[in-house]
Amino acid sequence: MKIALLSDSHDHLDVLHKAVDYCNKLNVAAVLHAGDLVAPFVQRALKNLRAPLTMVFGNNDGEKNGLRHVFQNQIFDPPYELELDGQKVLMLHDPIVLPALEKSEVYDLILYGHLHEIYIKKEKCLVVNPGELCGWLTGKSTFAIWDTKEHTAEIVEL
Repeated sequence: MKIALLSDSHDHLDVLHKAVDYCNKLNVAAVLHAGDLVAPFVQRALKNLRAPLTMVFGNNDGEKNGLRHVFQNQIFDPPYELELDGQKVLMLHDPIVLPALEKSEVYDLILYGHLHEIYIKKEKCLVVNPGELCGWLTGKSTFAIWDTKEHTAEIVEL
């Protein structure tokens, strides 16, 4: 199963539309977003996803009530746990407690954001920061595709 991993889109509608198109063409089974959507109007781009969308709040998601309203049962306070394809997933934004969570060996995947830096570490637990979708800081709009069968993640640059 292919799962798209996004983070730090920061209101950048153009790249959100591109990411949605990519995910729809790849026919991903789900999309996970690790926070910093920022404003409710990003729903205009994300509503075109054909796959289920699950998100957590980031530190720049100031209008939480508006985001909760437009995304209803799709956005949660981190840390948020879910299961996909028999894999236990933990979604964070800020990785402050990441080292302890990695050592716990409870999760198959830990997805985080916040740092705007690509990071993939595979041991028993696959740890992924897909970088920044917005591209505001690095000039690169990136996200990741997680293959649940191979237990790997690869970076996609738009």
